[in-house]
Amino acid sequence: MRPATLDDLVGQEHLTGQGSILRMAISQGRIPSMILWGPPGVGKTTIANIIAHTLQLPYFQLSAISSGVKDVREVIDQARMQSGAILFIDEIHRFNKGQQDALLGAVEKGIITLIGATTENPSFEVNSALLSRCQVYVLKALQRKDLIALLHQALEKDEWLKQQSVELKETEAMINISGGDARKLLNLLDLVVQTQVKEKKQVVITDALVMQVAQKKIALYDKQGEQHYDIISAFIKSMRGSDPNAAVYWLARMIEGGEDVKFIARRMLIFASEDIGNANPNALLLANATFDAVSKIGYPESRIILSQCATYLASSVKSNAAYAAIGAASAAVQQYGDLPVPLHIRNAPTRLMKDMDYGKGYQYSHLGEGNFIEQEYLPEKIKGNKFYEPGNNARENELRKFLKERWKDKYGY
Repeated sequence: MRPATLDDLVGQEHLTGQGSILRMAISQGRIPSMILWGPPGVGKTTIANIIAHTLQLPYFQLSAISSGVKDVREVIDQARMQSGAILFIDEIHRFNKGQQDALLGAVEKGIITLIGATTENPSFEVNSALLSRCQVYVLKALQRKDLIALLHQALEKDEWLKQQSVELKETEAMINISGGDARKLLNLLDLVVQTQVKEKKQVVITDALVMQVAQKKIALYDKQGEQHYDIISAFIKSMRGSDPNAAVYWLARMIEGGEDVKFIARRMLIFASEDIGNANPNALLLANATFDAVSKIGYPESRIILSQCATYLASSVKSNAAYAAIGAASAAVQQYGDLPVPLHIRNAPTRLMKDMDYGKGYQYSHLGEGNFIEQEYLPEKIKGNKFYEPGNNARENELRKFLKERWKDKYGY
């Protein structure tokens, strides 16, 4: 059932539909090295196969789970004898730095066109040197209509399935169990039909039948499916709501489901600034230390470190003042554009710049009482605009008092 052309591919119209960037590149026969980033079972391997088939190029495939530097070099040696070749690496995020570095020269010289597939954010998992040589394409999760279309397509086109009498009465259970993974979905369809055709002339697929055949309930946690996003949302909201008990429960759900430790730690690192910020600066330090620690240790010991950090963040005083401040400042940038930097705080490394009054009138703050001298730092058009409003908590109330003493009524602290 794997599609052989872009027209047969279900979903990913933003990349492969008429007039899309990837379709145009394929039609022109000039594709860049690329990273295909998206959930499992949405078409990453299929797109790589379609590109190789359409362009009639030699095609090599490696899995980052079972391949090493030696395997990469062997493929590159073979590719040198071809006039262009595609190397597809599944789960490229599992390659370490040394393995990724082994690809650099061949990609840069055009010996191979690399197509890497990953379910993880390549900004974090692919080293910058290799990433800079690749175009990143984001694949979207398949929608319900896409999954239903795949089921009907299988019943109509698969050589064995189309010979059977199958009525697709209900689809909810198959869609939920598959977690949006087309591969799981089609395997489950095949399994259900196979178990029934031996006994019945016509197979009527219902949710009850699917659940009976699958012999399992819908997964409590599928780290690649919809619940992945629901549970991380529950985890974040529980910490934001200062409930360490709920936070550690949702953490346990992720841990038991095999979630990537770095994904959990990364979300807590963001949370420490977005939801706690200056109300408790130690939160960011602990979250950063947690990310560093779990990156070195992994499971099962990492669960203790994650639990310590999650319960601390949940129990900490909260403030989104830093998050709100950058949002307000960004809005001003978008509204007013590139306002000029006031002359007195411009850098003046050359004589010409000094003659143009760059830096003239700037007062060195440390020479003032309390290391402070009042002067203007914002562009003229937005002077007096307050972007940072300290939260109502002990630490930020101290900051508010400090700022009010310095700026009097200028910013309304």
